[in-house]
Amino acid sequence: MKNTGRIVVAIGGNSLINPGSGRGNRDTHEVARAVCEELAAIADIFGSLVVTHGNGPQVGYELIRNAQADHIIPRDGMDVNVAATQGIIGYLLQQVLGDVLEELGKNIPISSLITQVEVKADDPGFKNPTKPVGPFYTEEEAADRMKSKGWIMKEDAGRGWRRVVPSPIPKKIVELATINSLVEAGQIVICAGGGGVPVVREGKKIRGVAAVIDKDHASALLASKLGAPTFVISTGVPEVYINFGKTDQKALRAVTAKEIKKYMDQGHFAEGSMKPKIKAALGFLEHGGFRVVISSPGNLVSALKGEAGTTITAE
Repeated sequence: MKNTGRIVVAIGGNSLINPGSGRGNRDTHEVARAVCEELAAIADIFGSLVVTHGNGPQVGYELIRNAQADHIIPRDGMDVNVAATQGIIGYLLQQVLGDVLEELGKNIPISSLITQVEVKADDPGFKNPTKPVGPFYTEEEAADRMKSKGWIMKEDAGRGWRRVVPSPIPKKIVELATINSLVEAGQIVICAGGGGVPVVREGKKIRGVAAVIDKDHASALLASKLGAPTFVISTGVPEVYINFGKTDQKALRAVTAKEIKKYMDQGHFAEGSMKPKIKAALGFLEHGGFRVVISSPGNLVSALKGEAGTTITAE
């Protein structure tokens, strides 16, 4: 299979850490190896690759560091926390992917770009926090943090409790022209990490705001603006399922946008898990995209060949 044209691949932040080790970002260099091998193969197939990534656990680390040290130094704003995770994850992905390409004898430059994403100041998301960040907690631990820290906590698709923060809808990729120029120059670009640094416009100025943009929505917007025909979402399950976790669970291999929307309206996809990815996929297809592929690390190349994963097409 040999394709031409741009492709945007969104990597989940949870797939870049080993939650059981307690080493946090220090695990990323080893954990990222497998996904970077897949990214190298995808770059070879398509000839052009843009990589985005989540930052749920990583921005959670930043928030914890800020909270623990606030008696010594002032806390950073959440926009700065997001920018910090872009730098950390971008650096590690750039390094590991560079190693993989070097071993394969492929001389492809890689750039990591701190990316701002504009949102509306009056977005309703600021009044209704929904975006999970940080580690999972038990119900008792969540109750303690709601009381002691004032966090808003919600149960996350049966996996435990997590802190939730505002998640406004992305409207504009501020560095889009730069990303496009780097892609046209033949570079692999790592950008829009964690959904991008959330900013609002005030006249001729922009300023950061306390929020985390959903990375799949921001990635879908980026893919649309770059004119990429294919958008890949890497997540924790190999396929999209209806009746997930039930005895009649069923994997979806190939569906149309109309079919997947019907399943979404029937309540098959959890708000804190698969539903945002389906919404992002539909948005990408509605704005001219050709297909969305959803699968898990280790299955992405096979999914692009139609041998695994879930493929959603406009028609």
